[in-house]
Amino acid sequence: MVYLLAGLLILAIVLGAVTWLTFTLVGFLLTLAVAGLVGWAADAVVPGRLPGGWLGAVLAGIIGGFIGTLLLGHVGPTIFGVNIIPAFIGAAAIAVVAELGFGSRSSSGLRRRW
Repeated sequence: MVYLLAGLLILAIVLGAVTWLTFTLVGFLLTLAVAGLVGWAADAVVPGRLPGGWLGAVLAGIIGGFIGTLLLGHVGPTIFGVNIIPAFIGAAAIAVVAELGFGSRSSSGLRRRW
């Protein structure tokens, strides 16, 4: 009887930990996806490309979200922990800084990206 209760207790702890880890991991991945979409949208607004491709867009979305939220506060809708409006403004600012700092963007802004 004691072994059965101990087994059920261990099973409950393991299942609780796996459930917590799954939801935390899924939440983290969804936050990265939203940050990537925000970075991609900011990259689409500013002519040229962010260095690093999709990874650069995700980083621009995450860092832009952090900087934008610090400067603007919690404005607008929040999706999976990402404040959309401040993140977009911050990611666009990072895209402009990347243009000025790295010069990797096209000067005409007319280049098509496929």
